[in-house]
Amino acid sequence: MKRLLFTLVLLSLSAFAADVPGTWKVTAEGPNGSMERTFTLKADGDKLTGETNSSLLGKSTISDGKADGDTVSFTINVEIQGNAMKISYKGKIHGDDIDLTAEVGDSGQTIDWKGKRSQ
Repeated sequence: MKRLLFTLVLLSLSAFAADVPGTWKVTAEGPNGSMERTFTLKADGDKLTGETNSSLLGKSTISDGKADGDTVSFTINVEIQGNAMKISYKGKIHGDDIDLTAEVGDSGQTIDWKGKRSQ
């Protein structure tokens, strides 16, 4: 009976886990107007991988990715004006919506991104 109850609890918890894999189109407001970025996310258990692309910074590979229920976190490495920089993302997935906060390098500067799963 305990084993059955434990199995049912695990199944019900997994039912509430976010559907992370897919293509996500997000936007943010920057100092020079609206910015767009596309994330292609893949999950293998709690490991998150993939890539991202924007017209401003081009393609980047997602590293250090983690998916925990509806919470995701990962980093990308970019080059801005000849300087290598790490951008760390953390956020939540709500169905087909995603909210991310990006921290740019060690500057403490953050950018809030909102978007939807691409169909």
